[in-house]
Amino acid sequence: MDRQVEVVAGGHALSRVAGAVILVAHRERGRLTPESRAVTAVRALGDLVADATELSPDGPGRWIARQATRWLMKDAERISPGEPIDFGILSAADTGGLAIFLHGSVTAVLAGTVVEYYRGSDAAFTVDRVAAPPARAAALFIDESRQELFGHHQRQPELPERGIGSLIEGLAPAAGAVVWFEGESVVSRTPVRAVRPRPAEPPPPTAAFDAERDPEPEPLPVDPDLIPTRTSNRIPASLAAVASDPVTEDIPVDLHRAPTEMAGSSETSGTNPAPKPDPDLQRRLEATAKATALTAKVLGFKCARAHPSDPRAAFCTVCGMPVDQTQHVSEVIRPPLGMLVLDDGMTFMLAADAVVGRDPELSEPARAGLLPLRIDDSSGGMSRAHAEIRLVNWDVTIVDRGSTNGTRVRPPGYRDWIRLQPNQPFTLIPGAEIMLGNRVLRLEPVAPPPFG
Repeated sequence: MDRQVEVVAGGHALSRVAGAVILVAHRERGRLTPESRAVTAVRALGDLVADATELSPDGPGRWIARQATRWLMKDAERISPGEPIDFGILSAADTGGLAIFLHGSVTAVLAGTVVEYYRGSDAAFTVDRVAAPPARAAALFIDESRQELFGHHQRQPELPERGIGSLIEGLAPAAGAVVWFEGESVVSRTPVRAVRPRPAEPPPPTAAFDAERDPEPEPLPVDPDLIPTRTSNRIPASLAAVASDPVTEDIPVDLHRAPTEMAGSSETSGTNPAPKPDPDLQRRLEATAKATALTAKVLGFKCARAHPSDPRAAFCTVCGMPVDQTQHVSEVIRPPLGMLVLDDGMTFMLAADAVVGRDPELSEPARAGLLPLRIDDSSGGMSRAHAEIRLVNWDVTIVDRGSTNGTRVRPPGYRDWIRLQPNQPFTLIPGAEIMLGNRVLRLEPVAPPPFG
């Protein structure tokens, strides 16, 4: 982004790399130092942004979102053990828009004819959005009081008056950063880096699922004899679509909207406003994922880096490295089996069984221990506890709980939706889409693409 980036004075870590703006919260005692966790994190994210810019110089936002999600799952814990890292990134999108990526207690502000706010604390895991460039400015601010965020009175950050300072490149202490879009562009320096050959990789999920730009992955061949399972009798040999329900048959769902068409809506605009999850949901997600990861043991292989992996796959489920298929299966701790990406960019990590609906927290599955995933839906077609996501060995399955309007699935490569039979599990593969009411989720893999 060749725009003036103005620093808002404060004690957090701000960096500008290849035109992108990175802001990381400093939560340790004392002043920010070169040894602070926030500085270590902002440098690591800066390398990630530079790598993504090599791959997509005209708009690395999609690559940044994908790599930042992996960084959160694999590397962030080493930098800040036991303490989440709050950060935000503003970068250019390949659509010509502005890519916003937030995690934790950080807020993005878009100031145009109206002012829009995106809060990382409102998301179950991350906020990954593409917005139209605002008429005036875009900004990132660290939320200073986490307790205030979990209360009912959230102070909206305000943009300062425009100054003459500009961060071209490098690190600075800050409470926030403002990217000014009004006025003339400025020249930013993009670091020259050696371009390393990399394997081709599909773009990450965004708010709009574009089949032409994001081709569906080929399903992996499955050998049913590799993993003995006592629950295989729960999976039906075939699934027949039942008669369509007139209540939801004609609900218009446009899965091919351009990101710039979707980005202008705010949390309260349109016929299908973005969901506002319970602020405590993030902590429950993390606690449940950690507890489940310690107890969910399955038969599997280990890659050269000792990661547990699905023995049916030729590449590691965690890191993408090749797996020795001649080894004997052994009991391993199962890693997350994928991410559910909602149509507005919100993500849910699949590390535990979950119940999905518009108000699943008090449902019977939630009381039985399933993780409640709440999704707002204004169409009236989603039940309070609509469907269950069950992790069976290395498979992700979905079960419609007898909802009034049904659950529909579209496997990768298919044009038509399949309506599930109530209470019958259906196995999902990466790229499959799920329709609940008027909302659509997509199953994405956690691991990076195979090496070589």
